[in-house]
Amino acid sequence: MTLRLVVATANPDKAREIRAVLDNAGADVDLVPRPVDLQEIEETGATLVENARLKAEALRDATGLAAVGEDTGLEVDALGGAPGVFSARYAGEHASYADNVAKLLRDIAEIRRASRTARFRTAVVLARPDGSELVAEGVVEGVITTEARGTGGFGYDAVFAPAGAGGRTFAELAPDHKHAISHRGRALRALAARLREAGS
Repeated sequence: MTLRLVVATANPDKAREIRAVLDNAGADVDLVPRPVDLQEIEETGATLVENARLKAEALRDATGLAAVGEDTGLEVDALGGAPGVFSARYAGEHASYADNVAKLLRDIAEIRRASRTARFRTAVVLARPDGSELVAEGVVEGVITTEARGTGGFGYDAVFAPAGAGGRTFAELAPDHKHAISHRGRALRALAARLREAGS
């Protein structure tokens, strides 16, 4: 049975990735656009799962449909796991992608390559109208490069070189290659598998 599902994110880049990965994973879902008049949900959670849940529940309550919320953090070992849950606003509340990347590169400018290890972590929560939920997570290890490379992707993609990509950043990979190995791709494929197990 096809599940009607609202994508909770207000970030159009993330929404495109979520749609692409779920389609490729064979999830039996009919993705419904987020209502344009809905205000952005404040991310007040202490963890990625909590933020993903806040988004999913807000969209479920606003639409009466099942909703999927997502939150992603970049964890840099040399910064003690920062920016983590604050990745989207690392350089300030209304920071652009470029602002966040510039601050990150400044903050680890003196760190040698071998110690620039990091990981992307994604949490996704599917909230159903009956109050039940499904939770899935995905992680990919990698390193932070010394400069931005590539024109694809978004966020920190141009400075994150995932393990197994031959030193290329996410922004240098074709979308299908990125989705196959990325944190978001892994989390969403895990969610799709749980939906299949549950019969949607």
